[in-house]
Amino acid sequence: MTASSESLILLDPYPRTESMVYTGDVAAGLAGMGRVVMHFGSRAPDTFIEPLLPEVTVIVGQTAMPKERLNRAPNLRAVLNVKGNWEPNVDYAAAQARGVHVLSAAPAMAPAVAEYCLGQAIALARGLNQADALFRSGREAYGIAGNSAAYSLYGSDVSILGYGNLGRALVPLLRPFNCRISVYDPWVSDGFLRSEGVEPASLDTALSSSRFLFLLAGVTTENEGGLDRARLSLIRRDATVILASRAEIVDFGAFLKLAADGRFRAAVDVYPEEPVAVGDPVRNTPNVLFSSHLAGGMEASYSLIREMLLDDIGQILRGLPPLRMQRADPRLSPMMRSR
Repeated sequence: MTASSESLILLDPYPRTESMVYTGDVAAGLAGMGRVVMHFGSRAPDTFIEPLLPEVTVIVGQTAMPKERLNRAPNLRAVLNVKGNWEPNVDYAAAQARGVHVLSAAPAMAPAVAEYCLGQAIALARGLNQADALFRSGREAYGIAGNSAAYSLYGSDVSILGYGNLGRALVPLLRPFNCRISVYDPWVSDGFLRSEGVEPASLDTALSSSRFLFLLAGVTTENEGGLDRARLSLIRRDATVILASRAEIVDFGAFLKLAADGRFRAAVDVYPEEPVAVGDPVRNTPNVLFSSHLAGGMEASYSLIREMLLDDIGQILRGLPPLRMQRADPRLSPMMRSR
């Protein structure tokens, strides 16, 4: 089947904005694939969505699609989630049974997040955040005298928790540093990890064995809060820990307390509630390098999202499988608890 002007493409991408997902090139590309209907600024209300269901062919966004709605959308061929998560408002099994592709733009964020992780790890290990403060206050030391607590990523033991899009994007960036890389991910086989050139590890081994630890797992019904104080206490002293996926995988208070006490060096980009309140005492935590969910949200990431969705919508409307975005697994996707 080929794309035609009869295809109805619905854009309901909130919280993504028009400038993020519907630039001129996207508008031109989608116009050649079908009729486009848009709703920006909030999630489209039922009164907007329901009349479109009998005709809609492709949905771009986070529109709720339970089984009852899927049944009212006989021409639907794809739902393209332009966030980096799986939301619980889609009946993934029913969509698969109907032959509806459910896709996520998560892979588009991975290169920027991986770059962030590498940069923060080096900054913390070399003590560059403290060096800046010391210099500004006139208390700096030069050369080896200023590097007494510094260490290098080169030749270090590295552990990654979670080998999804983020972990797989980070590993190639670590290769030039000749790191020994181990991975804990209960959803990935040991054989696959070894084929990727990394060593499978248990959770406790991953936490305790490495100088650099990257927490890149998504939050699920199985692991939410699983890195409690006892588990976090396994992290080796003076390790560098990067939390860049979802804050809910850790006991966030315990994580910050251990970092504040100097048990390990930490960079944090994600929080249990965002935005963080202005007066939140989290902001005063010492020994932590904070950023405000900046890792993936770059123009380069949104440009890649736009490129991927145009490619995959074109594929789907031609009766071909999507190639760029991540496919939902009907068993695993409903377990995700990302916001």
